[in-house]
Amino acid sequence: MSQEKEKFLIFGNPVEHSKSPQMHNSAFEHLNINSYYDKYLLTDGKKIKDTFNHENAKGANITVPFKEDAFRQADEVVGIANEIEAVNTYIKKDNKVFAYNTDAPGFMKAIKDFGKIKSVLILGAGGTAKAIAMALKEENIEVRILNRSAEKLAFFKTQGFKTYTWGNFQMNHYDLIVNSTSAGLKDEDYPIKKTTLESIFLNAKFVFDCIYGKETPFLKLARLEGLKVKDGEDMLLYQGVLAFELFTDTTLDNQTIEIMRKSLKEESL
Repeated sequence: MSQEKEKFLIFGNPVEHSKSPQMHNSAFEHLNINSYYDKYLLTDGKKIKDTFNHENAKGANITVPFKEDAFRQADEVVGIANEIEAVNTYIKKDNKVFAYNTDAPGFMKAIKDFGKIKSVLILGAGGTAKAIAMALKEENIEVRILNRSAEKLAFFKTQGFKTYTWGNFQMNHYDLIVNSTSAGLKDEDYPIKKTTLESIFLNAKFVFDCIYGKETPFLKLARLEGLKVKDGEDMLLYQGVLAFELFTDTTLDNQTIEIMRKSLKEESL
């Protein structure tokens, strides 16, 4: 009798655009691991742990907007995720839900080829912004956060970051500008006013958009200004590699990582 396949999920809303299933399934197939990875549209973040347990999944990734909910509901939070207060990976061990954040190291790996970075401006203040800010802070890089409203900035203030709302933003020199908002994902919006962005870009060197699979207006504008740009594909890949290694308790070789990268070029299934 063939053994039942172990199930892995990605929780999000929206989730239909996610390329995580093809990335993880390509690695399962390549390594002959009897598992599969699927999308799960979740409407209530308060039920993420219950749903994870009910679905009898061995592991899961968590995307927008549930990373903070997932952090609060986990039985055990491991590593830098405790400081970030947001998680993107769940693993079931000994009937407990263990939570991790692979976004932070995934982001640092993704920006490696930008070179020397001393100062960063992050647009947005959600779970991804927290992961990026804390990862950069660990490397002693100066980070400032700009968000539309003040309420989400409380976390960053307690961590000692300089924060701005749209109403009190002060221009400065930043080597790297990061868009962690969903502006441009399902629309043609900019994360902040176009004229403000143009002014920020004047003194910047690098631009990173966490959105992948499309050139957002934010990236287009940066390219026009002659800046070195990157979308979120490498961050997605590297956080996925780290999550996969946690899921399977293995270390991936370069061949498998390249198979995962190649799968991201395919249309979302």
